[in-house]
Amino acid sequence: MTLYEYDRSLGLPPFCGVDEAGRGPLAGDVYAAAVILPLDEEIPGINDSKKLTSKKRDALFDVILEKAVAASIASASVEEIDRLNILEATFLAMSRAVEGLAVRPALALVDGNRNPRLSVPSRCIVKGDGTSASVAAASILAKVARDRSMEELARAYPQYAFEQHKGYGTKLHYARLDEYGASPVHRLTFLRKYFAEKGGIPLEHGRMGEDAAAAQLEKEGYAIRERNYRCPGGEIDIIAQKDGFLAFCEVKARLPDGIPPREAVTAAKQNRLIRAALTYLSEHPSELQPRFDVIEVVLSPSDGRAAGIEHLPGAFVPDKRNGGMDYAAF
Repeated sequence: MTLYEYDRSLGLPPFCGVDEAGRGPLAGDVYAAAVILPLDEEIPGINDSKKLTSKKRDALFDVILEKAVAASIASASVEEIDRLNILEATFLAMSRAVEGLAVRPALALVDGNRNPRLSVPSRCIVKGDGTSASVAAASILAKVARDRSMEELARAYPQYAFEQHKGYGTKLHYARLDEYGASPVHRLTFLRKYFAEKGGIPLEHGRMGEDAAAAQLEKEGYAIRERNYRCPGGEIDIIAQKDGFLAFCEVKARLPDGIPPREAVTAAKQNRLIRAALTYLSEHPSELQPRFDVIEVVLSPSDGRAAGIEHLPGAFVPDKRNGGMDYAAF
């Protein structure tokens, strides 16, 4: 029985197929799609998205959107994944996709064996994307939409090569995580164990450290100009100004027995900070004197809150010997 034959055999009033993409990756949103197909006109080539090439999926994406009675694509954010857990976030994306249909279906065929508690009656089908044309169409829309979103993130965060692995836990991806740490588009709950095993602090504590550092700078009279500035050359946690200085601040949050900040800001890390600062200055010319600061935030092991802060102005000075770069701007 073909996928269309299965859908026709159900003898149901208008129903939609529902599927997701991106439950397993370490980064990026999870996507879902809902599709109501016309059963009197087949779209050639529809199949489980995993069995299709990227080129074929891209071609079918446009045809499905054109031919479908109704189609909707939705997502749940990285923040929702970390707050709810991946299963509940996937259900949320599915629910949003169904709610986004211009035609309300009488039933939803959902890929898998877990009921997402939709607003319409639903039926779970194990391996539904290889059984039903409607579910297969939804799998294609969700997969292509998510892949395209990861390609956009690759332009924002080129250091992670998202365009190559789409956020999945490949050897390349882990290597980039080891080198650059996690970004705001990484799923902290997926990476907590990995970084803990490598001796790092819980990732959410790192964000608490940045918040504490920003608060400390403001207490010292600094004006915060930018937080989490990113460019192809690198990233800077905080950019602040005071008394004629423009401080490019690297925040290092650590537990009481962690390594001191001066040791954590390696030569390679310094070079990335310098490259990012040069890019920032090319975008935002300034008469202020640039300076590189390190802010050490000691976190409480019990709740991750700041137990102590030390601000180190001028923690390192650019040197032309570092990588042979021209740091005349400094």
